[in-house]
Amino acid sequence: MTEIEFRVFDTAEFRVGEDDDGTFEGVACQYGKKDSYGTTFHPGVFRRGIDKGSYAYLWMHSPYDPIGTFRADEQSNLLHIGGRYDDTARGRDARVMARSGSARELSVGFVRTDLPDWKKLAEMADEDRDDVLNNIRSARLVEVSQITARMAAVPGSKLKTVRSALGALYTETGEPTLAERLAEYDREHGRDTALAHEQEQQRQMQERQRRAALLRLTTVGGA
Repeated sequence: MTEIEFRVFDTAEFRVGEDDDGTFEGVACQYGKKDSYGTTFHPGVFRRGIDKGSYAYLWMHSPYDPIGTFRADEQSNLLHIGGRYDDTARGRDARVMARSGSARELSVGFVRTDLPDWKKLAEMADEDRDDVLNNIRSARLVEVSQITARMAAVPGSKLKTVRSALGALYTETGEPTLAERLAEYDREHGRDTALAHEQEQQRQMQERQRRAALLRLTTVGGA
């Protein structure tokens, strides 16, 4: 299963060139820092997951909205990127927003390559499973995005809304996510885990949203 994940790191280490050449550089990922979801990137995580060529630099993780290109360089305690904005309206706008501070934060999109088959993961004891899920030791870089201010208020937080909106672009249609598979396994085997609770809460929220949408349609239709 290939699932893209996102992390945001609240860092001031993002610089836009003062000249008109459109260059920028910054830190896309920090190592050894436990984020709000309890996950930690370990040094060397992208050692085998970085291409030598250029990557697309995106706006808010949208593959339909590129604003430049960059190259990635893994260092001892971080993933550094350096690139150039496209000389397009969107690229110039993104550059202006980075300079003003309204959109000067970075978010990394990646695919984990250190996870075992989900069935093997599901059968692990809770402590062992948590260790695997919470420690990211190997991953493939997919892209880096520029995002609006305050979306990185909590270091390392996932962009859940973006992930929900774009998830279908990176997973097979109708395929459950890893979290959904594990939660279902836990429920079937009577395991009272935090993951199962979280997925149940999300399911209930989605059901409430669905009912609210149906109610609005019914109200409009009957008006």
